[in-house]
Amino acid sequence: MHRIQFQHVPLQSVLGKQSTKPIEKKSTSFSEQFEHAKNELKISKHANERIRERNIQISEQEWKKVSDKVMEARSKGIMQPLVLMDQAAIIISAKNGTVITVLERDEAKEQLFTNIDGTIVL
Repeated sequence: MHRIQFQHVPLQSVLGKQSTKPIEKKSTSFSEQFEHAKNELKISKHANERIRERNIQISEQEWKKVSDKVMEARSKGIMQPLVLMDQAAIIISAKNGTVITVLERDEAKEQLFTNIDGTIVL
């Protein structure tokens, strides 16, 4: 039978000298980081292709507003809202936070939307 022994070596002796640099603490907790990640929308491959094909431009600020409203809708039990913006109509699965499809707003005028359970107008 073999025995393995571990020897305790102080970190200072391994590094040569003690670091005087203070350790920075993150200002956000794990739960805050988890909530932030949970509140970000993912864009499906299909929706990403539609955005590119239709040259739809949505700013980061607008995406943040959409994401916030979708999460608010989800808290009220809406699982698949239609989001109407000036430039686009977006169908989102609030349940898993994924953009399903995106249409130009003019293109959406003549469409019949099914399987939605709420509408967000921005």
